[in-house]
Amino acid sequence: MIIIGLTGLPASGKGRATEYLMKKYQASRHGFSDSLRDVVRRLKIEENRDNLQKLSIILRQQFGENLLAKAMAEDIKNDTHDYIIVEGVRREADIMYLKEIEGFHLISIDADIKIRYERLTKREQNTDDEGKTFEGFKSDHEKETELLIPSLMAKAEFHIDNNGSEEELEKQIDSIIEKIKTI
Repeated sequence: MIIIGLTGLPASGKGRATEYLMKKYQASRHGFSDSLRDVVRRLKIEENRDNLQKLSIILRQQFGENLLAKAMAEDIKNDTHDYIIVEGVRREADIMYLKEIEGFHLISIDADIKIRYERLTKREQNTDDEGKTFEGFKSDHEKETELLIPSLMAKAEFHIDNNGSEEELEKQIDSIIEKIKTI
């Protein structure tokens, strides 16, 4: 079993990498924001970045920094796929339990901020993405839920530069998978 944790700043390509891994390697996908999205949908709260960040902070403050990490690790332990993707790893606490599972590898994905901004405004992941200004996008990086990502990226075992084409991204992913298979 190969478990890949993907970390990176907003719109760096984590979702695109996940799609490729799911298609080529039949990987399953687990995302840290999935449970948060479930809650805001159930409560009929607008599904935007700000509301997801607020919910994450409230849950972690009330129930512990590793609340989502515990749930994620249990989900991973029960997954029978050969390849498992954990998308949206943001802080060291997120991988606290995942690191204990054999086969876990952390991969960072990075891209220039202007490229990431263009990607964000073209996708429809959150209700507030399309109309976001570049200044607003830059200020999002200063929110509590985003602050620890760069230090976690520095600790990743593998790094992907996603400033190029989709084909270049896929080649980097395939190369990393081949390296992981030899570990």
